[in-house]
Amino acid sequence: MWTKSLIQEELKTKIDSKSIWTIAYPIILGSVAQNIISVTDTAFLGHLSETALGAAAIATIFYFAIVMLVWGFGLGTQIVIARRVGEQNYTLVGKTFIHAFYFLMFSGILLFGFMEFQSPSLLKWMVSSDAIFQASNDYISYRAWGILFACVNLLFRAFYIGIAKTKVISWSTGVMAIVNVFLDYALIFGQFGLPEMGIKGAALASVIAEFTAMIFFIVFTLRKIPIAYYDLFHFCKIDWPLFSRLIKVSFPIMIQNFLALSCWFVFFILVERMGEHELAISNIIRSIYVLLMVPVWAFGSAVNTLVSQVIGEGFPDKVMLIIWRTIKLSFLSVLALVGISIFIPDFIISIYTDNALLIEHTRPVVYVVFGASLLFPIAITLFHGISGTGRTFHAMLVEVVVLTFYLGAVYVLTQVLQVSVSEVWLSEYFYAIFLGTASFVYLKYAKWRGSVV
Repeated sequence: MWTKSLIQEELKTKIDSKSIWTIAYPIILGSVAQNIISVTDTAFLGHLSETALGAAAIATIFYFAIVMLVWGFGLGTQIVIARRVGEQNYTLVGKTFIHAFYFLMFSGILLFGFMEFQSPSLLKWMVSSDAIFQASNDYISYRAWGILFACVNLLFRAFYIGIAKTKVISWSTGVMAIVNVFLDYALIFGQFGLPEMGIKGAALASVIAEFTAMIFFIVFTLRKIPIAYYDLFHFCKIDWPLFSRLIKVSFPIMIQNFLALSCWFVFFILVERMGEHELAISNIIRSIYVLLMVPVWAFGSAVNTLVSQVIGEGFPDKVMLIIWRTIKLSFLSVLALVGISIFIPDFIISIYTDNALLIEHTRPVVYVVFGASLLFPIAITLFHGISGTGRTFHAMLVEVVVLTFYLGAVYVLTQVLQVSVSEVWLSEYFYAIFLGTASFVYLKYAKWRGSVV
């Protein structure tokens, strides 16, 4: 029988609040920089026109729904790398990295082709406004090129979070944000001798920013990481058993993330049918909401890594301790953001638009998402705990059930009851409560302790 002191000596992964914060805060900084891009796009386009603002919502979520497929593979790679680190099998980290690279490059090329050739017909079928359709299609025609660079960035992100060295993520995303903000202003409005491209300029700026971040990751890794220690960049023949394990862990997360963003895309399509004004409101809300959720996703990534590492070390009983400590940190972070924002809603909204009517109609929706955002630290952290155990297929099933009821609720609210846009956003409460409850029940009662990654 292990004594408490012996367990503490053998557990190499640090799971105290300070260690959780050390992993999460660079991801938070990186996510803040990433969301500066989203805020900048939304703010500049909001001052361009309501049509551009609404189209940006449709096009951006359409793009990210597709990117979520490779994002999900990145999360799976992160879990596998973290498990190898927990087992102290460091050379297999590099081999996992290269196999993930093979898959992501192949997937990136396929998804680029899909967006270039299929997105016009899909958007035409889904969007009722001709102006919104044309602007959305213009955006995607440029933004699609960014997925090739995004795939490489996701791979490096998975590697650094998997080995719990996350500071580089904040640096790379900071570089990306600076490039994007400058080029957004220059290309949307035609400044500094560059052409005035409108919504196309926002898309092109994002692509160049993704490319810049990729170059930063590559240079930093070559200069600062002990390549031989991890056997990194060793382009070996495909090890099919390893590749199969990577797919087994990652594929459910890919589907889960794709479905989650696809449902949000459908949410915005349903809102678009309420009117361009309601769509513009919801795009502003989306940008604010995503900013409030930055700590939630960062701490979720930390949970993925720490849960996988402690299981790899042979201490599954520490999983719930990690989760509860992370929930506390995540909740306090979001509470601080909401506590500041709740007193200055008009100032925040005015960043995106100077339209007085739009500000007035957006204000009540902001208060709705302030409340919803306080539920997600619990729900998302518990949910990421399931993925961290390696039971990614079960996590996908939980997400599918929750999303089915969520989308049904949104349809009833928008198309049957035809409620106001602020009441439509109440559906976020339902999603958070259902997801959190289902995840807690799974972690408490399901058999996940013997999972193999």
